[in-house]
Amino acid sequence: MDQFFDGIHVRLRSRVRGTYLSADEDGVGVSVSRRRASLNAAWQVHLVQRGDMHFVLLRSAAYGRYLADSPEMAPSGHRGRRAVQRDFDEPELDAVMWRPIAVITVDDVDDDDEAEEAQADADVVLRHGNNRYLRANGRHRRWHNGVTVDDNDGVRTTMMLWTVEEIPPRFTTPALPPPTMPRTEPLRTIRYVRANNQGNFNQLGWATLQFYGTSVYLLMLRLVYHLDIRNEGNALGIVLCVRAGNYARLTPLVTDLPRCEEPMDIVILATGSYAAAQLRHPNVDEP
Repeated sequence: MDQFFDGIHVRLRSRVRGTYLSADEDGVGVSVSRRRASLNAAWQVHLVQRGDMHFVLLRSAAYGRYLADSPEMAPSGHRGRRAVQRDFDEPELDAVMWRPIAVITVDDVDDDDEAEEAQADADVVLRHGNNRYLRANGRHRRWHNGVTVDDNDGVRTTMMLWTVEEIPPRFTTPALPPPTMPRTEPLRTIRYVRANNQGNFNQLGWATLQFYGTSVYLLMLRLVYHLDIRNEGNALGIVLCVRAGNYARLTPLVTDLPRCEEPMDIVILATGSYAAAQLRHPNVDEP
């Protein structure tokens, strides 16, 4: 737990493959990718306590959904059940709860100072439930990039080892990607609500619109029009945040939407509001 502080962003790098745990662009799948400087490889830590137990939840910095175990078996060539992105929509949702366990891989530790340093640099395994562990795949078949949750009869393997890299924050809001016109992009329902300066909003105040495509810039323009706030300046006067479930924290939406037809909940903040100032953006370009 020492490497996971509430609110920070991290990358998880597979010790064996050297690739990063990443949220797939379909908004559901999870895989390992070589794209280190990507929001898809950034996860924000959300700590939860249940009784005497402390759990780590990992929320995608790209789409706001949580790393979760799935009851669905992994495809051929992968071991265990699929790891997925899903909404945090129940307060006791076991699927998104993880327990990190440090695994020191240094062979020769002779004194207390070296032991302390080794502990700080330890890899982790992420345990889910009773002896199930998050694992990369493709040790020999490198094209198998899916991430799964495998019990392996309680035996931990090196494919379950992850190196935690903290991502420093950036102190400016990243620029939105340029608009793209939809071609064969999905039609989805957007539920939206406008929050006050503190980030609070009326739970009965949600409105909906139908939106084609994945362009976050075009979505922002649509919402500016629907909320009739054109007199407040340009579209950058608001910040869009994803709320992936009733118990999810807000995630600023600064990359294009996932390529799926699932509805999205968007909470709208004013750029200069206190709530917007509390949002944390990972500096994924930092070496």
